[in-house]
Amino acid sequence: MLSPDTPVPSSLRALDRDHLIHPVASWRGHEARGATVLESGQGCWLTDADGHTLLDAFAGLWCVNVGYGRESVVQAAMAQMRKLPYATGYFHYASEPAIRLAAKLAELAPATLNRAYLTLGGSEAVDAAVRFIVQYYNVTGRPQKKHFIALERGYHGSSSTGAGLTALPAFHRGFDLPLPQQHHIPSPNPYRSPAGSDAQAVIDASVAALRAKVAELGADHVAAFFCEPVQGSGGVIVPPRGWLKAMQDAARELDILFVVDEVITGFGRTGPMFACEAEGVTPDLMTVAKGLTSGYVPMGATLVSDRVYAGIADGAPAGAVIGHGATYSAHPVAAAAALEVIRLYEEEGILANGQRVAPHFAAALDGLRDHPLVGDTRHRGLLGAVELVSDKAGKRGFDPALKLPDRLAAIGYRRGLVFRAFADHILGFAPALCIDEDQCALLGERLKATLDELLEAPDVRAALA
Repeated sequence: MLSPDTPVPSSLRALDRDHLIHPVASWRGHEARGATVLESGQGCWLTDADGHTLLDAFAGLWCVNVGYGRESVVQAAMAQMRKLPYATGYFHYASEPAIRLAAKLAELAPATLNRAYLTLGGSEAVDAAVRFIVQYYNVTGRPQKKHFIALERGYHGSSSTGAGLTALPAFHRGFDLPLPQQHHIPSPNPYRSPAGSDAQAVIDASVAALRAKVAELGADHVAAFFCEPVQGSGGVIVPPRGWLKAMQDAARELDILFVVDEVITGFGRTGPMFACEAEGVTPDLMTVAKGLTSGYVPMGATLVSDRVYAGIADGAPAGAVIGHGATYSAHPVAAAAALEVIRLYEEEGILANGQRVAPHFAAALDGLRDHPLVGDTRHRGLLGAVELVSDKAGKRGFDPALKLPDRLAAIGYRRGLVFRAFADHILGFAPALCIDEDQCALLGERLKATLDELLEAPDVRAALA
């Protein structure tokens, strides 16, 4: 990344240092480092405040699926702001964009999901899912079902509840998480699974782990199993095909709700509109965000099956409100933007383009498999990762003291490439669905140059087996 003494206006950097709290950052570390200020974007490209142009291979934060600069999305939001900039969803009020968006999501989502609660983002969508599940079991006569199971390395947001379902140390440290009723089973990682790389063995191991955890807690006490179809912030862990369906089937047999978190994987990120489509999965609840508005404005949704909706609606006391909501739930401007983004996916070829270029994206990553630093490449659709190791045979990582993630991000930025450098030496990629073949090739070239430069460092070369 840029150093603090690059020519970004010093007054802006000082204001940032003194007043803006950055998410998922070392607060004192950020004060010392200073901000990297982004100024504009177009398509897959970003320009920072110093005029440096970057290929954004991470779509902002897995979210700018239609690319930057889509004027029709801006116009949709502006038109709604002029007409009706805000409408509450409380007290039976509604706005046309929110109603039409809920209906559109029901049309696009797996067949069981006909109800949508519209939120401000993914974390709030997960939090709503948990609250709805607790309410569902309480009003349907099974109040003892309070335990939740998720995956190691999973990410389900950073709300007070969702961060406990998340299984990444930074989101637990200092926050008294996970909660006693939150549990985790091993990640279905073919590269590092004790079951080996055989797809069916990985699937069988996950199903067995879920069954064992439910048996340990008691089936009468387990409420739900949460999972991502592809684990995002945990390092882009891509389970074998068939894994998601097998976990759904196991959850149904165990009489626990099956919740799919498609905050990252939804809206074409893995190929189809939703990753559930690829395996015919019909979850009890599904959370979405990010690509819903392509990041242009904040919005997410919790999609609820007819069974869960009816259980809550019919189980509550007659006339009693379901006490969950927020001021900005079903915001009309966000809903208008979302409707236009979905139109771009369907009618302007964005979804189809993502599917068409996915093999070129895969080739860009797989072309680095023989690099001395690369242990594994993995991908599904336009979601992928490169995992770095110091010993290919033993799959051994690097000493954290080398601080490779920071170094990789800095080298990549200098070379005009933005990606996610995770703490455990995994590089994450999620380019906009408007990326083309040439840009995929450029991604591969700049990534190779980044790895080559890192390899030149004496301490990195010395660390190799």
